[in-house]
Amino acid sequence: MQWIKVLPESELAEGERRIVKAGEHDVLLLRHNGRIYATGRKCPHMGVSLERGEIKDDALICPLHRSTFDLETGAVRTWTPWPPGVGKVFAALSDEKPLPIFATKIEAGAIWINVETSEETTI
Repeated sequence: MQWIKVLPESELAEGERRIVKAGEHDVLLLRHNGRIYATGRKCPHMGVSLERGEIKDDALICPLHRSTFDLETGAVRTWTPWPPGVGKVFAALSDEKPLPIFATKIEAGAIWINVETSEETTI
């Protein structure tokens, strides 16, 4: 495991999001319901930034085609349902892929990210 210090904990308030660099990864860091999550910055469907994605039922929703990813595991809950009727065509442009998830910890007042993603640890 390779842990990288990315941000003082005090700089990420509840509901806030930040794009941070952790090693070679661009990571979306967010605090939701008192927990800190670190995910890939872009949707694995078409590479749209997830920084403005809605969070609902502990899932992050892509702002473009509304693919939905579990914040804890990165698992796909829905794959490209938008726009209605045409979403299936957009879904076919890319195989369904989970959102990379990075482990986080708070230590010495800082947020640390393990740069080994959930995908890498399960292979």
